[in-house]
Amino acid sequence: MPLLREPSNRLRALIQINDRRCKSGVDSGKRIGTFEGQPILPCPHLSLGTAPRIELGDDVIMDLHSIDAHARGADDYLFGRGPAWFALVMTVGLMMFDYVDRQVIVSLFPHLKADWGPSDKELGALVSAVNVTVALGAIPVALFADRASRVKSIVVMAVIWSLASISCMFTRNYGQLLAARSVVGMGEAGYGSVGAALIASHFPARMRGALLAAFFASASVGSVLGVMLGGLIATKWGWHAAFGVVGFPGLVLALLYLKVRDYRTVELTPALEQVTHSFADTIRHIVRVLSRSPRTMLWVCIGAAAQLIVLSAVWSWLPSFLNRVHGVEPAQAGVRAALIVLAGAIGSVVWGAVVDRAGLRRSDTKFAVLALLCLATLATLVFAFGAPLFGLKLSAPAQFAFIVFGGFLMTCTVGPVSAIVMDVVHPGVRATGSAVLALFQNLFGLALGPVIAGALSDIWGIESALTVIPAFGALAAIAFMLAARSYEADKARANEMPVATEPGAAKAFA
Repeated sequence: MPLLREPSNRLRALIQINDRRCKSGVDSGKRIGTFEGQPILPCPHLSLGTAPRIELGDDVIMDLHSIDAHARGADDYLFGRGPAWFALVMTVGLMMFDYVDRQVIVSLFPHLKADWGPSDKELGALVSAVNVTVALGAIPVALFADRASRVKSIVVMAVIWSLASISCMFTRNYGQLLAARSVVGMGEAGYGSVGAALIASHFPARMRGALLAAFFASASVGSVLGVMLGGLIATKWGWHAAFGVVGFPGLVLALLYLKVRDYRTVELTPALEQVTHSFADTIRHIVRVLSRSPRTMLWVCIGAAAQLIVLSAVWSWLPSFLNRVHGVEPAQAGVRAALIVLAGAIGSVVWGAVVDRAGLRRSDTKFAVLALLCLATLATLVFAFGAPLFGLKLSAPAQFAFIVFGGFLMTCTVGPVSAIVMDVVHPGVRATGSAVLALFQNLFGLALGPVIAGALSDIWGIESALTVIPAFGALAAIAFMLAARSYEADKARANEMPVATEPGAAKAFA
């Protein structure tokens, strides 16, 4: 796939002119990139503080910083193995505590029900509030991170969400707790997308699918700890204390994260600069792009959100299901529910690698695998929760085993969808592209699951609610098959050298 749509000899000639200028002493400085062996040198006409561009004709403009961004091979690390793995470990660590703070609430539902008597829909809202504010804040945070500093943005986010989590221990009624949980989401807004962009830029492209799967698997590990620790701490010291205990480690990691190396912001073409200039411009651009059918981004976002409705509902309500249906004490219900989340963490890594491997020869194969895994999740969980309703007798251990297997399957999309989004967006807006995915995942997936299941539970009971919820897996499967149709074309466009076709957008290099 050629990097430019223009003949390379024209660009080479212009670079040679630049080379002679700098060698003659008129301009001097460190090379900022190469193209087909020719150096590109900074000079007064090519200030690194601006967006240097060469005009290749009347209507084609190329961003020189993008040459530097694309000069790195697919098998190269950005700063080396050490900085890359340190960035991964720190980003994964914060992601884990992000989800500890999010999920600690679900094992406290029985205690909250006993103390304040909220409905199941209101209990579900305590989970959904975090995801709603995460969704609303994801794009503004990612826009700032793409234009400024990803590392500093992550540090600020971690401090906010940790302090907000700690504040939950001082709440005295449902309204106060709901407000505090909303602030937790404000702090976590954009973290997943910015963290994913940082990892993707540090590591070679061939490793991204598996590493992003591991990154998002850390969310499952954090959820395991949150669900398990919440119930145990509440039994010993009261449910208020659970928020304080899990909130403090994030503050420590936030300070350590300042040691992570950030990558240089990639300069954008005039078209990309315009659509990312403000939140409103970005939203209009997102609506315009996603409205074009078929588009990979649209269908992947829909599929990811639909599958996460299933995941979030099961994770949120399983402790209450075990407590109400099987009479398990809240602390033990939290520990058992944590096993389901752990199975999901393992599954996200396993299925991320499987989908990566499936797509090595043909890209449509990996979408087919994703669709089949979503349908397998549907069948397994409907049988696990619904067997007694259908007149089939299952022992409690057998039912739990099927739920564990369903938990192993239902995280199948977590890593692959992020890798697919990275494939079809421009490198300069990866965090923003991931934020679009995060918007769908949080607002239409993670936020809806607990509330829908809670509302159904108020009407039909928790057992029936968890039997119906997996049907969203069918919607996910359909969306992924539709995404396969446009993936190769969108990927090809994203991998081309960024160009703009706006006449007069910049002056000729002379």
